[in-house]
Amino acid sequence: MKIFVAGLSYKTTPVEVRERLAVQRSRLQCCGCRLKLRGGLAEVVLLSTCNRVEIYGVSPWIHGRVVPLFQELTGSDFDFTPHLYVKEGAAAAEHLFAVASGLDSLVIGETEITGQVKNAYQAAKDAGLVGKRMNRLFQTAFAVVKAVRTNTGIGRGATSVGSVAVELAEKIFDRDLSAKTVMILGAGRMGEACVKHLAKRGAKTVLVANRSVERAEKLAAEFGGRAVRLEDAAAALTAADILVSSTGSPEIVLRREDVAKILPARGNRPLVLVDIAVPRDIDPAVAELPNVFLYDIDDLEAVVRENTKNRAQELAFCQEIIAGHTAALMARFESPFAQRAPAAVETAPGWALNTAT
Repeated sequence: MKIFVAGLSYKTTPVEVRERLAVQRSRLQCCGCRLKLRGGLAEVVLLSTCNRVEIYGVSPWIHGRVVPLFQELTGSDFDFTPHLYVKEGAAAAEHLFAVASGLDSLVIGETEITGQVKNAYQAAKDAGLVGKRMNRLFQTAFAVVKAVRTNTGIGRGATSVGSVAVELAEKIFDRDLSAKTVMILGAGRMGEACVKHLAKRGAKTVLVANRSVERAEKLAAEFGGRAVRLEDAAAALTAADILVSSTGSPEIVLRREDVAKILPARGNRPLVLVDIAVPRDIDPAVAELPNVFLYDIDDLEAVVRENTKNRAQELAFCQEIIAGHTAALMARFESPFAQRAPAAVETAPGWALNTAT
């Protein structure tokens, strides 16, 4: 029995492919059960964020194909081979530890990913999809996160994807948001982070649109802004200079025709749209409209690179922590006294895993 991770991330895959695989939190258990049964896995944890979709598992079937696992998530025959990475044993453990610590994130050192990893693990645990090996692997990952944050400065001054979106807006408007009207579409954690950073940067007016009007009103009131009903969001764009969108909708929220309708009322004022949702909230065709500038989460990478230039030493300290915990974990897995993991479910033909991707 071997632990493995198979996945794709912002490093290997553009957002238009990642959004095909995105799994909502409410569906993690259901999708995990399907993967375990159809893939013949003894244990499985499914992680899905805006920057990655990864399958952590235990199986004797390391050689074969991984593509069907991801096709199972999409219900399609799309070939994910060019985008996939597969790691097993110590390499898989090191990868998870780096992911959970925010070292493999678009924004190095960000902390939101830790909560997402915990949610993924808890969902799998509640569904009975994990056993001794996955339990030990993920508990060690959380110990690594604690050690990294306690003993290094990698998270000091780290920014979230939401705050990077605000930085991008500042660059576009020459660092002056004081006379700009900013609209947030989606009042979840990412939207809240955006509002906080916008308020700090002196944005003149903040509009908050959300499916739950009560949530939008609460967040807007916190920062002296104004709530907008989701169905009125397109019309409210007439007054906005910048829109940052981060809803959890599985479908397009802002269509090309929605934006086209409000352009005449705007004159020639530029409209900047920053879509940090996966799946994307804004129709990519919006970028074809005059004086409309659309950025998605992949476009934020250039901004992020500037924020991580001087962190090489801290990253080296983090890697030392990860290496130590990985060695200890693998020694426990390989100990003759370690209890055996449960046998894998009988796998269907063609569902074995492959490390050659």
